[in-house]
Amino acid sequence: MRGDGDGWSIGSDGTRHWGKHGAAGLLLRAPDSDGSPMVLLQHRAAWSHQGGTWALPGGARDSHESTTHAAVREAHEEAGIAEDAVRVRGEVVTMRAESGWTYTTVVADAAHPLSTVANGESTELRWVREADVDSLPLHPGFGSSWPDLRTEPVVAVDGDPHTVVLEDGGFGWLSGSSRHGSDQAGSDQARSDQARSDQAGSDQNLSEASSTQS
Repeated sequence: MRGDGDGWSIGSDGTRHWGKHGAAGLLLRAPDSDGSPMVLLQHRAAWSHQGGTWALPGGARDSHESTTHAAVREAHEEAGIAEDAVRVRGEVVTMRAESGWTYTTVVADAAHPLSTVANGESTELRWVREADVDSLPLHPGFGSSWPDLRTEPVVAVDGDPHTVVLEDGGFGWLSGSSRHGSDQAGSDQARSDQARSDQAGSDQNLSEASSTQS
C-alpha cells in the first residue's frame, strides 16, 4: 500500500494543504568539523509550491504510515538518505490547519553530514550550519516554525554531538565542548605546572652557582 496520501486536504474556507492524511518532514542534524550543528535543507524546485525557497525534505503521509516513517521515507526519496543512517530524537506538530490537516517535523541526527542525491523536487540539497539557516529565503511554513526547532547549546561532560529534547519541549545541541574544554584546561594546567617546575629548577641552579662562587 503506497501513495494514498497524495492529494490536497481542503478546509471549509477553501484553504488547501498537500497531503490527504497530513504531511511530515525530516529535520536532520549532523555535527560540523568543530562539533557545531548543521541541518540538511532542500532548495525547492521552481515548479513546486513555494519554489525557490529552502525547507526540509518532506511530503504527504500515507494512511498506513506513522509520521516518523513518512518523514524518513520522504528524506530517502528526495535526498537519498538511508533509513539506517539516521537516529530519530523526537517529533513536533509544527502546523495545524482548521481542516484537521497537520505538518509534523521529525527531528533526527546523523553521525556526520551524509552524502545526498537530489530528485526532481530539489534544485539543491545542502548541509547548512544552524546559525546560518536564517540567512536563506525560507519556505514560510518552515520559517515560522524554525525558532522552535533550532537548538540551544547544552553543557555536557561527555558524549558524541547530538540533539537532545529539553524539558520545555524545545531542542538542545550537545556538542561535547565541555569535555574538549576540560581536556584543554588540563593541558594548559600541565603546561603551567611544568613551567613552574622548570623555573624552580632554574632558581635552584642559580642559588647553587652563587654559593659556589662565594
